[in-house]
Amino acid sequence: MAGKSEAKAESSDLTKSEVAVNVQGLTKRYPKLVAVDNLQLEINKGEIFGLLGPNGSGKTTIVNMITGLIREDSGSIEVLGLDAKKSRRKLLSKIGMVPQETALYDELTAYENLMFHADLYEVPSSEKESRIKKLLDLVQLWDRRNDRVGGYSGGMRRRLAIARALLHEPEFVILDEPTLGVDVQSRRAIWDFIKQLPEQGRTVLLTTNYLDEANALADRVAILDHGKIVAEGKPQELKAHYGTTVVEAKAKTPVSESSLIAIRKIPGVLSAELIEKDPRSLSIYITGEKVLVQVIQSSSNLLDLEDISVHPPALDDVFLKLTGKEVRD
Repeated sequence: MAGKSEAKAESSDLTKSEVAVNVQGLTKRYPKLVAVDNLQLEINKGEIFGLLGPNGSGKTTIVNMITGLIREDSGSIEVLGLDAKKSRRKLLSKIGMVPQETALYDELTAYENLMFHADLYEVPSSEKESRIKKLLDLVQLWDRRNDRVGGYSGGMRRRLAIARALLHEPEFVILDEPTLGVDVQSRRAIWDFIKQLPEQGRTVLLTTNYLDEANALADRVAILDHGKIVAEGKPQELKAHYGTTVVEAKAKTPVSESSLIAIRKIPGVLSAELIEKDPRSLSIYITGEKVLVQVIQSSSNLLDLEDISVHPPALDDVFLKLTGKEVRD
């Protein structure tokens, strides 16, 4: 499959103190499946790192191993300078987790849910009230603090789950599908809140199936497939390296076969096809934006252009190129 053999993007030379999560040789096997296969991963302090992949690619297994819910078969995990296996109890006090299932107490109010969590994590009594108010304000739920959570919408529940995960002031926050099943307004509010976390000195691991979410929030992303990282880097870098830019050109007269052949021979052009039912319009697929100017100039020389537009590559295109288009359940 295209891109499978590509190594991850150039890694930075970071000192150990600048790395929040260091995963080396991580492997998890099941009787009929290798869920995670010799994974190497570094997440820098103070960044939002996106973990993307189809269903069954290993995202949840990786999160569960980092948090100690399941044990790896081989490899090592170091989080905030602590061995995840040897120092699990100490480490859990430094991690805030928002799982896919919010697991809130429906019969309790939002305030009571957070108070229970504050007691569980031994938040100092003198700080409980102020922390709860601050977080409920931040997630825009202070006015609904005395309402039972059982009556909350999906978006309200997700926002409360994020507030709960931050109550003990963790340094490392794991968000597993944080906007799953929420409406557009709640999704935008959650995005705005997530963007603030690095400003508060926190490191974020974000798993998501929404590629626009990863593109909007993540400083860097890793794309997983069958338990391996097939690409890693800044979203813009991955789009430039793996993505396809589409130039849509419309001529004043029908495009001749000879012009179409000539356009296909322009350096950097992957393919060029007439747009269905419009003999004057064609789509030109090119290898990134570096050759864009040359392609436009050459096309202008070959065609009497009426209009031209450029559609840059999207993270969705990169994802499908690297992981394929088959449906996974």
